[in-house]
Amino acid sequence: MKMYIFIQALMYIFKLAFIALAREGMVMNHKRVRRLMRELGIQSIIRKKRPFYGRKTSVVFKNHLNREFQAEKQNQKFVTDITYVRIGEQFAYLSAVLDLYNNEIVAWKLSSRNDLDLVLTTLRQLEGKSLTTKPLFHSDQGFQYTSKSYNS
Repeated sequence: MKMYIFIQALMYIFKLAFIALAREGMVMNHKRVRRLMRELGIQSIIRKKRPFYGRKTSVVFKNHLNREFQAEKQNQKFVTDITYVRIGEQFAYLSAVLDLYNNEIVAWKLSSRNDLDLVLTTLRQLEGKSLTTKPLFHSDQGFQYTSKSYNS
């Protein structure tokens, strides 16, 4: 019985094996646990490191809106953000673009993933609308809004 518990405990990495043995009342020195693991040929699984390609530079703009949440004309100032909605046991992500002239949601998209494609698809809905020459888009500094794809 003790050997079964010992082998079962050794399936964990070393520290967890040591803790599992102590919980079962088999208090022993950590050096003995390590030696027995080595004799039985049991090793912890070492995960392969993922390659790191460095941080991509993000594009950050100044706050041109300056808390002036009123627009003189339609399609002049827009604010956008992503929020999550719980649907049962899962989450959905809602990306919305709001026109500050009349507080109307002019574009929105619901997705199961919070990614750049969600934001870009939402913005593509504005392509058919008659926008002013240079509309102002305001968002937080989330990874979607600071990416090069969003700002190009």
